[in-house]
Parts: sequence; C-alpha cells; structure tokens
Amino acid sequence: MSTGSPRVLPAGGDLTEAASVLRTGGLVAFPTETVYGLGANALDARAAARIFEAKARPSFDPLITHLADAADLEALVGAVPADVAALAGRFWPGPLTLIVDRPEVIPSIVTSGLATMAVRVPDNEYARRLIATAGVPVAAPSANRFGQLSPTRAEHVVRGLGGAVDVVLDGGPTRCGIESTIVDARGDRPVVLRLGALPVEELEKVTGPVTVRQGSSGQPVAPGTLAAHYAPRTPLRLRDAGALPAQDGVRCGYLAFRDRPADGWAAVEVLSATGDLTEAASRLFDALHRLDAAGVTEIIAEPVPESGVGRAVNDRLRRAAATWHVTN
Repeated sequence: MSTGSPRVLPAGGDLTEAASVLRTGGLVAFPTETVYGLGANALDARAAARIFEAKARPSFDPLITHLADAADLEALVGAVPADVAALAGRFWPGPLTLIVDRPEVIPSIVTSGLATMAVRVPDNEYARRLIATAGVPVAAPSANRFGQLSPTRAEHVVRGLGGAVDVVLDGGPTRCGIESTIVDARGDRPVVLRLGALPVEELEKVTGPVTVRQGSSGQPVAPGTLAAHYAPRTPLRLRDAGALPAQDGVRCGYLAFRDRPADGWAAVEVLSATGDLTEAASRLFDALHRLDAAGVTEIIAEPVPESGVGRAVNDRLRRAAATWHVTN
C-alpha cells in the first residue's frame, strides 16, 4: 500500500477536479448511501487495475459499475430482462446492485473475466453528481484493503488506503452503513447473491419469491460474496446464543445489539439502544472500526434478529468471524 495521504475534498463542493481525476485514470474515493467506494473509470482497463492494486484485491473478485442515472443502463448495455428493468425502476437510485450481461465497452478486468457485470445507481447526491460530471461509468468496490472492514467515513478511507488513493471526497458518514444487495434477476426466479441494505422482503414485493445464495470460497459470481470477508484486524468471534462466553474482560471488546452487557469489558459498542435494525446496520462497520482501534485482543459480537436488514448484518458478522476461523 502506498504511504502518504490523499487529497481530501468536500463532497458537497466543486467536483470538477475529482471528475477529471476519474476521467484521466486516477482513483477517487467517494461516499454512497451504503459505504465509501473506490472509484475508477470503468471504461479504462488500466484505471481498473489500479483499484485491484490499491486494495490488494485478488483479480478474481469482480467490481461493481456505478451509473449516474437509471436511464444510463440501457445506453450502456442495451435491452435488459423484464425483472431487471422492474427492479431498477423501483429501487434505483438505491442500495441494489443488479447483474446484467457485460457490454463490450466494459473491459473484462472490471468483471474479473465474467460474461456478466454488476451495476447500480447509488442513492447519494454527491456520488451521482461525481459520475455525471466525469461523464463515464465508474467501477467502485468498497474503499478499503481487501477483506477488511468497509469504510463508512472518509477518515476510514484515509487510514486504510493512504496515498494509494488520489482524491477522497468527504461526504460525512454513510446512511445505510452496509453494502448493497446484489440480485441476478435474469432468470425465471431472481437470486440474491449478496444480502445487503435492501431487505429481501422489499425485493419480493416486486418480484415474488427469491432464492438467497450463500457466499462461496471459490470463484465469486458477484462482488463481495466470498465466505470470509469484512473482517477487522482484531480477531472476531460470534457470541453463542443464550449465554455470554467466558472472556478476559480487561482485554476483550463487545459488540452488542441493543443492551449493554455487564461491566468488565475493555470496550463496548451498542448498535441500537432501541432495537432498530436499520440503525444497527448503519452503525455496524463504524462500531467495528472503533473496537478495532481500541487495542482489545478479541471482539465478541452479538448477532441481531434474523429479519429484514438484520439478515445482512448477521451475514457480515458471520463472514468476519469466518475470516478468523479460517486464518487462525
């Protein structure tokens, strides 16, 4: 990873400089409603390669292409299946990524050689304005080192990637706090490839029943679907249901859903004191970043209710725990 610091600019200011950096092959980190993205010109293979280098991301993990407006989809890829069009019409701009056939204009490095492409329109004014000003589709995974916690604040990007990024647009904390839901709606029944900020229940109101496919340790069919991912640098362990685990409270951190645990933990983060799953999702990565920086030797994480966006929160926690189970 490059040392030094990127140029940090306000996302609400003049975006001409950042747009020019994108057009000419540079990397710009920018806020979306989900997490901060690390953007490059999706039409430029060399620029896309810089994303993989900056993140230390394996070449087999595809990127998501971001558009400024839903109307730009057909202009880029041509006609799309009815369910794809229906979901885009209902949920874009928003935290939904759709799988479409890759057009020839998109270099294969963006899709990791797959014949398909992941694409979305972010529900963030700054992100859409940046893309529109740049005048090109923008390939952008989360703006963090591969496999680590996603960034929900500009300072997370600066701390994690440093000078590997040319410009960081600071738009404050992101609203949703977890990544987009990824759906392949090209077949007879839509398939959720990654749980995310758009709950499955909302999708089914448009498409009817969907299939949810679990993450894989092999070749990903969509971004962010590896079984072990989204992990802090500190070992993380999921709490067993029904009882607190034995721990060295002087040294361990605790991630709670709504109720603070008894005293004795070195650091505690509560996702939602009111039990609101949307708030819990929005605070998840930010809370884990703070626990990761607290100097604890282990993080014990409490699952949230397995409904709505809570399914995506638990998905991220399971993948983070799997990272440490696999590597330690």
